[in-house]
Amino acid sequence: MGKEDRLIMVVRKDDLFQEDFFEGFKSHKDIDYESRILKNYGFMTAKFAENDPTYKQPIRYCMIVNPESKRIFAYQRSKKDENYSEKRLQGKFSWGVGGHVEKSDITTSNPIQESMLRELNEEVEINGSINPKTLGYIYHDFGVNAVHFGILYLIETDSVLIKPKDPEIDNGELRRINDLEFVCNNPEYKVEDWSKTALRPLKEYLDGL
Repeated sequence: MGKEDRLIMVVRKDDLFQEDFFEGFKSHKDIDYESRILKNYGFMTAKFAENDPTYKQPIRYCMIVNPESKRIFAYQRSKKDENYSEKRLQGKFSWGVGGHVEKSDITTSNPIQESMLRELNEEVEINGSINPKTLGYIYHDFGVNAVHFGILYLIETDSVLIKPKDPEIDNGELRRINDLEFVCNNPEYKVEDWSKTALRPLKEYLDGL
């Protein structure tokens, strides 16, 4: 089965937003979209979901943070065609690890978090504790983002070394928040939109530690 034929989680736009449409970032403290998704989701092949904006694809987007050192796992998506098939994101810098929720992830009452933990294990090596928290949500109504809805997680860990396991990830390491700000503000670097949006709530979280 090819990637386009995978059954991925989707939710109707009207069921997801109801009267609470937003663009950019929305805190989980303000509204619980995750619960809405779990009450209203279905599945669709990736091929059809990518071309139907009336449905949104929940994407778990995880920022891995060591609260003690205040360092964040940041990386560059691979530039190599053989390693990275999603050309819209290829080569971009990111501090979010994640992806779609697939039908095969339905093993618990919260398949979103179940798939998040599975993918973390597949993509990175964390030699320490893992404490996931829902920080908020990201939505941009344009481009590649228009059919995707980001569930922004914080993965707190006491690990001091995090290594990429997936060939799609290049140059991954724990970095300080000012390093991420520098990358965002430097036109020489291409940073994916969701990482740019996640920077402010990430900084607010770190400031509150």
